[in-house]
Amino acid sequence: MFQSSHLISKASSQSINNLVKPPILFFGIEGQYVNALYSAAAKSKKLDKVDQDLKALTDLLHKDVKFKEFITNPLVSVAIKKEAIDQALKQKLNFSELTTNLVELMAENHRLTYLPEVARCFGKAMAFSRNEITCTVTTALPITDPNVQKDVEDCLKKFTSKKLTIIMKNDPSIIGGMIIDFDGENYIDMSLRSKLKVYSDLIKTPI
Repeated sequence: MFQSSHLISKASSQSINNLVKPPILFFGIEGQYVNALYSAAAKSKKLDKVDQDLKALTDLLHKDVKFKEFITNPLVSVAIKKEAIDQALKQKLNFSELTTNLVELMAENHRLTYLPEVARCFGKAMAFSRNEITCTVTTALPITDPNVQKDVEDCLKKFTSKKLTIIMKNDPSIIGGMIIDFDGENYIDMSLRSKLKVYSDLIKTPI
């Protein structure tokens, strides 16, 4: 089983008597990695650097499908994966040793499929520490009118006192309306798809 002290001892030479807990505690397999990484990064004063690394890594895995398939392929030996990770992340992209060690450790433990969730949770912890929150707005079609965009932004700001970052996404399957997700904390489904489902369920209900 993965031990949090394993990552810290590998990534940092500082004392490990006390873990530095993230502002949000995470659980499960991904939580063990996130909590240990946050502690190691905090002690090394590299929280911002690791956060930047993980965001860049998420983008890399999204864009470079071949690299993602390679490092998650169970048929590829751990030694070859670690060599590729070191070359790609540390040497080419100048990732911190903490981030590279995390990915190599996850490769050793055959846990790389959890990497996107680890990155997401770490980013959530960092946003919380900065009093920031991300709101994802999903619409069927892109909102191109600047006035409408501003109206949406002004409306969303009323829901929180935190510094708000808005991400606009499109999903034709919702048909119309919008879905608002405040980083998993609050979820508002005002889509036409959800309304049609309600009506459909009512129709199917026996009288």
